[in-house]
Amino acid sequence: MKSSAAPSRVQVSLVQTWADADPKSNRLRTASLVHRAADEGARIVCLQELFTSKYFCHDENIESFDLAEPLEGPTVEMFAPIARDRKIVIILPIFERRSAGIYHNTAIVLDTDGSTAGIYRKMHIPHDPHFYEKYFFTPGDLGFRSIDTTLGKLGILICWDQWFPEAARLTAMQGAEILFYPTAIGWLHREKENLGHTQHNAWETVQRGHAIANSLYVAAANRVGIEGELEFWGQSFACDPTGSIVAKGGHQEEIISFEFDRDLVAESRRQWPFLRDRRVDAYQGITQRLIDS
Repeated sequence: MKSSAAPSRVQVSLVQTWADADPKSNRLRTASLVHRAADEGARIVCLQELFTSKYFCHDENIESFDLAEPLEGPTVEMFAPIARDRKIVIILPIFERRSAGIYHNTAIVLDTDGSTAGIYRKMHIPHDPHFYEKYFFTPGDLGFRSIDTTLGKLGILICWDQWFPEAARLTAMQGAEILFYPTAIGWLHREKENLGHTQHNAWETVQRGHAIANSLYVAAANRVGIEGELEFWGQSFACDPTGSIVAKGGHQEEIISFEFDRDLVAESRRQWPFLRDRRVDAYQGITQRLIDS
């Protein structure tokens, strides 16, 4: 297995940026940030959800489907050589055009040789005011997966997935040592004053809980900027297996870096044996929508 020879400590960077209406310029600007992260020592770089465009799901505009691309499209064509030349792993979110009428919110994991180590298609699809994703995205059909790379076993989930403990657990059960959440989350202007702190606190807290419950690192890369009624709050962060925040961004474009210690994951799983003590004989109801009393 590739990860068996992975280094015990790896620098990870989260790229937190904004987007305009031009996918090519967004790719170029983000690529420069990836190079900068690599210059600063990053070996794994995670980009934010749907980074090649503005967040088009704020309304149900059929023309936004024109932003989609195939798995081997222009985004991979630009970033695969960067992964190869800089010998880094890149978590690369795209708006995937699988076929006419079938589109996914997808993340591609590029390994250090530029090859595709694996892909993940977003499983949980939200439908809230200005987050009309069910109009655009077919739910993922690959399940939850740990992707083996030369730098470790990476779990990839996307944005709305971060609220579901089942997703984190099933990914951890496959050996993932770090969970990445490419994200596009923000406040509605009319809600920020009264609910902004509560919403952000809940978002951060639930992910820290996944880190503790599964004894792994969690890293969320969120976008910034104001787009229509949405203000993306940034504040990308990472926490270790104890849930302690080890790096956190602000509200501006920046690179957030931290050290991923694989030995700490192993030690945490020995000290807090949650996976050992799971009552797998008693969880049959988890696959039901509700359990009648």
